[in-house]
Amino acid sequence: MLFWILGPLPLFCHCSTQHSEESYPAVPPIWSVESDDPNLAAILERLVEVKKGNTLLLQHLKRIISDLCKLYNLPQHPDVEMLDQPLPAEQSTQEEGSSEDEDEEMPEDTEDLDHYEMKEEEPVDGKKTEDDGIGKENLAILEKIKQNQRQDYLNDTEDLDHYEMKEEEPVDGKKTEDDGIGKENLAILEKIKQNQRQDYLNGAVSGSVQATDRLMKELRDIYRSPSFKGGNYAVELVGDSLYDWNVKLLKVDEDSALHNDLQILKEKEGMDFILLNFSFKDNFPFDPPFVRVVSPVLSGGYVLGGGAICMELLTKQGWSSAYSIESVIMQISATLVKGKARVQFGANKNQYSLTRAQQSYKSLVQIHEKNGLLFSRTRVSKAPRIQGDSRFSTKLANSWASSVLPVEVTEHLYLLH
Repeated sequence: MLFWILGPLPLFCHCSTQHSEESYPAVPPIWSVESDDPNLAAILERLVEVKKGNTLLLQHLKRIISDLCKLYNLPQHPDVEMLDQPLPAEQSTQEEGSSEDEDEEMPEDTEDLDHYEMKEEEPVDGKKTEDDGIGKENLAILEKIKQNQRQDYLNDTEDLDHYEMKEEEPVDGKKTEDDGIGKENLAILEKIKQNQRQDYLNGAVSGSVQATDRLMKELRDIYRSPSFKGGNYAVELVGDSLYDWNVKLLKVDEDSALHNDLQILKEKEGMDFILLNFSFKDNFPFDPPFVRVVSPVLSGGYVLGGGAICMELLTKQGWSSAYSIESVIMQISATLVKGKARVQFGANKNQYSLTRAQQSYKSLVQIHEKNGLLFSRTRVSKAPRIQGDSRFSTKLANSWASSVLPVEVTEHLYLLH
């Protein structure tokens, strides 16, 4: 059996009675869940605490739903407590009557709901029905379950509101989360939610709840940001993926040499921006994004081989989950200018790649951890000093750096004296 439990995200639980119907409930059912979350595994492990009985399966289901509500801080529906409880005969009769009244009010196009309706079957040619031999109290339980399933089916679209883009009406003058976002960008947000909803319905889930929710918030904040609307930078999702962004730095300090280079680049190649790529993992925002320069090829500006960027805030040690993506974008723009980045006209554009950028970044992080090298602002804490002088010896420091750092790192590394 497959149970689809709707919470913060749809959760698929499998229940298997591998032995035989005769051995149930003496042999409990086996449960599994389509998730790597250890909290969900712990919930299933605690099912061994449930005492065996004739309603063991329902007791398990009740326990799972209750634990999931606690895990995700969701209110528990009152009917959950009734899952493993028999209903009084009078209440069963009343519910049968109310069910008939509801059926009379249903339109004719409810054939798709037959799967969820409890119908009394008449024996044909002496054959037994599927409910033959079941007591009235237990029949009432089965009927209530089917009625709940039928109602859940009718409310299916409401349960999936987490994945649907709906236009919210302001209440008492309060702003909605999409207030201040242009129509084109709202359409992008809607498309993302529709894709997410379809992925979950198809069982093709990618990313994590925390990362997806945070990235959606970051994207909304960017779309309503004055810097974004003012044309300082632009954001595009690669392949409509929320976890892969291309960011264009459209404006840098007009007094910088980099700004002049970009004007020349526009005349030569029709391109006057710096293209960055942000790659996010499932554990974002607790780990930083991986950021690299895609084009043009730059020298200086703390840009390493392959396009990786030498900045402490982009490392695990320097990163904080409180940082916004916009603040990171603006900091990178300022760092390129501070590091005196220049466009390398005529350089081989193929020298920038994701693989090489990751290798350069990994090498630099290892050196940082081993030798105490700080990023971006950058000074070498263990470089030799001249006796009696608090400043670095330029000659000795550069000699020391060349002896311990890879060539592709030292080519782009700035030692402040």
